[in-house]
Amino acid sequence: MSRKKQWYSPALIGLGLIILMTFSGVAFAAPDFMPVSDIKAGMHGIGKTVVSGNAVEEFGVEVLGIMKNKGPAGDLILIRTYGDVIDRTGGIVQGMSGSPVYIDGKLVGAVAYGWALTDHKIGMVTPIADMLRLWDYLDRRNRPAAAPEPVNLADSDVNYQPEEGQKPADTDKDKGLKPIATPVMAAGLSQQALSFLAEKLKPFSLVPYTAGDMPPGLAASELKPGSAVGVELMRGDISLSAIGTVTYVEGDKILAFGHPFLKRGNTGYFLSDAYIFTTVKGLENGFKVGAVGDLLGVFNQDRGAGIAGQTGKYPSIVPLRATIRDNTLNKSREIAVQLVNDEQLTPILAATSVYNSIDQTMDRTGPGTARVSFEIAARGMPGETLKRENMFYSPANIGEMAIYELHEILAVLAGNQFNPVDIMDVKVDIELSEERRTASIMEARADAYAAKPGDTIEIAVKLKPFRGEPVTRVVNYTIPKEQAPGPLTLTVRGGGMVPLLQLLLERQGLDKDLLKGGKPKNKSFADIIKEFSERDRNNDIVVEVMKMEADELPGGDKPKAGKAPVEPEPKPSPRPATKAKTAAPLMEQLAEKKNETHKNHVATDYIIEGDTQVLINVEAVAKKEK
Repeated sequence: MSRKKQWYSPALIGLGLIILMTFSGVAFAAPDFMPVSDIKAGMHGIGKTVVSGNAVEEFGVEVLGIMKNKGPAGDLILIRTYGDVIDRTGGIVQGMSGSPVYIDGKLVGAVAYGWALTDHKIGMVTPIADMLRLWDYLDRRNRPAAAPEPVNLADSDVNYQPEEGQKPADTDKDKGLKPIATPVMAAGLSQQALSFLAEKLKPFSLVPYTAGDMPPGLAASELKPGSAVGVELMRGDISLSAIGTVTYVEGDKILAFGHPFLKRGNTGYFLSDAYIFTTVKGLENGFKVGAVGDLLGVFNQDRGAGIAGQTGKYPSIVPLRATIRDNTLNKSREIAVQLVNDEQLTPILAATSVYNSIDQTMDRTGPGTARVSFEIAARGMPGETLKRENMFYSPANIGEMAIYELHEILAVLAGNQFNPVDIMDVKVDIELSEERRTASIMEARADAYAAKPGDTIEIAVKLKPFRGEPVTRVVNYTIPKEQAPGPLTLTVRGGGMVPLLQLLLERQGLDKDLLKGGKPKNKSFADIIKEFSERDRNNDIVVEVMKMEADELPGGDKPKAGKAPVEPEPKPSPRPATKAKTAAPLMEQLAEKKNETHKNHVATDYIIEGDTQVLINVEAVAKKEK
C-alpha cells in the first residue's frame, strides 16, 4: 500500500506536529532578514530547493539589480542563478517558486518570477518583508478543527474573483514578467477526466498533469525552508495539487511560493508535504514532477506576495462519496474525496470526481443511459437536505451528461447571492447501461372526453421504445376545480421537453435567466431549491394545461400546443402602449401563469421524447338549488 493510502488519527497527527515543530525550533533558528535597501548588484548568496526526493539542495545566486515596483506587492530583486543544481535542472523550473534566497546568512526573499522563452537562469525574487505581511491578514474562513476524517475507499469574507481573462498573477507594470508556473498534479484521473478538468480550469490558468502517489514507506517530511510543499484542492481517492517550495517557517506558520497561486485572498487549501520524483528540463520551461503526501494544515492566504499557511489547523471541506455501477460490464466502483470549499472550484472538482469514476467504471467513451440520484446536505440551504433523481441519455458521451445536474446545483449553492452555504455531505449514486433507454410518444387517449371540474380522467400514453415493441403507460389527470366550461387542451410530453411557456418566453427574448437555470429576480432561495428538486425528470410523462387566453399571449394568437406561435404582421396601435404592455410586466404575467400550470406526471423506465395533445370538453357544474 502506498504512503498516500496510509491514514492516521487526528490525535496522532497532532502529536506528530508538536514533535515536528519542537524539533524544527531547535534545529533551525530563525534567520535575520535583509531589507531590499541593503541589497546591491554584485552580491552573491545561496538559494535552497528540492530537485529530487525530499533532500534540500543549494544553488548559487548573484544579484543583478533591484526592479522598483515591478511586482504585485512592490519591488523585485533581479538575480542570476548558477551551480550544479541549476546545471542539472536547466535553470529555474516550475515548482521552484518559493525557494528561499540568503545573502550573508540573511533571508532575502523567495524566487518567484522569470520571463518566458529566455535564459532560465535569470529570475526575480519577492522580498521577504512583503511575504511576512501575509501573516497580518485575518483568517475568517477556517476555524480551529481536528483533521478531516480520512478517506480511502479505493481498496474496497469573500474570495478574490479574477476578472474574465485575467491570469492569477498578472502584473500591469511589466507584461513580459511571469510568475514561475506552479505545476498542478492530478493523481487517480483517467485521460478523459483529465481533459475534462483541463477545460474547466482554463479560466484559472491552471493546467493539470498526470502524477502518481507518494512512494510507500516514507515518513512525513519536515517543512523547512527549501522543502517541497503541496497545495491540495482535492484529496482522497483522487488528488489535485500544486507543488512549490517553502520559503520560511516560524513555529506553526509557513510562507511559500513568493507569488499568488490563484490569488483568491482568504482561502482554505489543504497544506501537505510533498515528494519530488525528478526535475524535467524543457525548452520553454522545466518542471518538477512530484506527489503530495500527508495533510499537515491549511493554506489560508493566497495573495500577491505568495501563500501563507498554518500547520495543525485544517480547512473546512466538502466531502463527496460516489457509487458507480455499470450494468453492461457488471462492474462497480466506489470513491470518496474531500474538496476545498470554494465558490467556483467546488462544483468543478465534484463534477470531475464523478465523471472520472464513470469513465473508469465504463472503460469507454460513448453513448449510454444513466440513472442518477444524489443527496446534498448543507447548512444555510433551505431544508438543509436536497435530493434529486433523473435519467439521462447521450449518443456521444454519457459521462458528461450524467453529471450535468450535480454540477448545476452545486454551482447554485456555492454561488448563491442570499447567504453562505456550508456543504456538509454529497452522496452520488449512478447506474449505467450501454443500452439506449429512450421512448417516443406515439399517441395519447383519454378514457373520457367530457369531464367536470374536479373529475379525474385516465390518459393512456402509447410509447415506442427505441428498437422495442410499443408499451402503454397511464397518467391520471384531475381537471382543476376552477376550470371554466369549454374545450380544454392537455399537452402530453416528456419531462425533458421544453414546455410551451418557455418556448413563448424564449421567442420573446424574456426571462433569459430562468431559461438558463438562473434565479429570476422575484424568486427566493427556497423557491430556487424547490424548483430544482421538483423539476420534471427526463423519464417522466407529463400532462399539463396552462390557463392562458389568446389575448394574454405575446402577439395575441392562440398557439398550437408544443409550438411557438406565429408572429402576426405588425399593426398600428390606436394609442400609445401602456406600462402593462412593456416587456418586464409581460414577463411577470407569464411567470405568474406558469405558477398556475396544472400538471400530473408518472415516472417510466425510459427517457421520454416528443409530445402530443388531448382535447377534453369541460362541462359546467350544475348549481345546487337553495
